Amino acid sequence: MDFMSAMEIAASGLRANRTRMNLSASNLANANSTRSADGGPYRRRDAVFTAQPLSKRFGEVLGNKLDGAVQGVEVSGIVRDPRPPRTVYDPGHPDADARGIVKLPNINMVEEMVDMITASRAYEAGVSTLQTIKAMASKALSIGK
Repeated sequence: MDFMSAMEIAASGLRANRTRMNLSASNLANANSTRSADGGPYRRRDAVFTAQPLSKRFGEVLGNKLDGAVQGVEVSGIVRDPRPPRTVYDPGHPDADARGIVKLPNINMVEEMVDMITASRAYEAGVSTLQTIKAMASKALSIGK
């Protein structure tokens, strides 16, 4: 594996974890949103990661498979949480039904913070990886001087 492939792999991880952090921030921001464009309360969103080859050209993909090459990561989709919304009795709320029940997003603040911290740590690891690759390339170039 060359330096550019290693950088592409690390960059794919950075992109994926940035998306994961953005989704966590959106989930936290909408923890009390009772209305959404789809109707009903906001639904928690989560990223689905998929391993992807670095190249999309057939010959390179085949070569990578034969070499047992490593792959990058890609966000293949964003899924909504299937859990039902939590219900709270608040008859004064504008979105309360006839019984005074309000449907709120089923977002667990602790779960979201742990997910955000995990994504942040993975992002930091990707940045460290890029710095290490850069240092290795610099050392390799200085050997030839």
